[in-house]
Amino acid sequence: MANADGSPRPDEGERADAPAERPTEAEAEAEAEADVDAGTGSAAGEFGRQFAAAAEKSGLGALARDEKLSGRDLLTAVGGVRGILEALLPGLVFLIVYSGLTSFAGQDPQAALVPALVASVGLAVVFTVARLVTKGQPTQAIAGLIGVLASAALALWSGDARDNYVIGFYTNAAYALALTVSLFVGWPAIGLIVGFLMGDGVAWKQDKRKYRAAQFLTLVWIGLFVARLAVQVPFYLVDNVEALGATRLLMGVPLYALVLVFSWLVVRAIYPSSARSAE
Repeated sequence: MANADGSPRPDEGERADAPAERPTEAEAEAEAEADVDAGTGSAAGEFGRQFAAAAEKSGLGALARDEKLSGRDLLTAVGGVRGILEALLPGLVFLIVYSGLTSFAGQDPQAALVPALVASVGLAVVFTVARLVTKGQPTQAIAGLIGVLASAALALWSGDARDNYVIGFYTNAAYALALTVSLFVGWPAIGLIVGFLMGDGVAWKQDKRKYRAAQFLTLVWIGLFVARLAVQVPFYLVDNVEALGATRLLMGVPLYALVLVFSWLVVRAIYPSSARSAE
């Protein structure tokens, strides 16, 4: 049947304003996957922004964008002279006092534990007070003090000096696990951090070169945390407090700075100055 103007007339069981054809099952699945990816990207973007903000405050932001790496920039990125002292000295003092009392003074390990912990915690308190008095940024000192206090409390509770290092094991394991998860979900954490620091957002994920570099750098940082565990845990198991303390110091700020420099070199390679100037 046709209308008076010659156009086809819909059948009796068919509405003229019938809805558009429903998508196929494959199209629906593809659309759902796209929605999931968009949601994941949004969550990952927020995750990256938070980490980038933290990196900016710690000096990593300036380091990432520098054309040339100077000793001053590197020093700032690892916390400055004061930050390095705050990170290293409490542990160094604990190791010196404990080793001196047990190896040279012949004291019982449990008897040497208390003065060693008192010296370590006392120094951390001094650093924190100094930050507050000079109106500097106390976050790093307070975080360090909390870590020293928690480790000292655990060692006092167990009466074992090696337990002063246990919290560090859990911290390194947590970082390694978080970075590993970020790789498995397809959003390598280092890529998120660098992307937002460099003003790239999450666009780097669509660039194969940048994405592979992000995966590689994330693996490098995983290697840092796993290496600490691989070296230090055996010393803990054989109750070698001196070796455990020494490797903890050597694999702390120095190794962190080395990995940071390597990361900077990779970032400079995938974000050349010409590309940034054209943005």
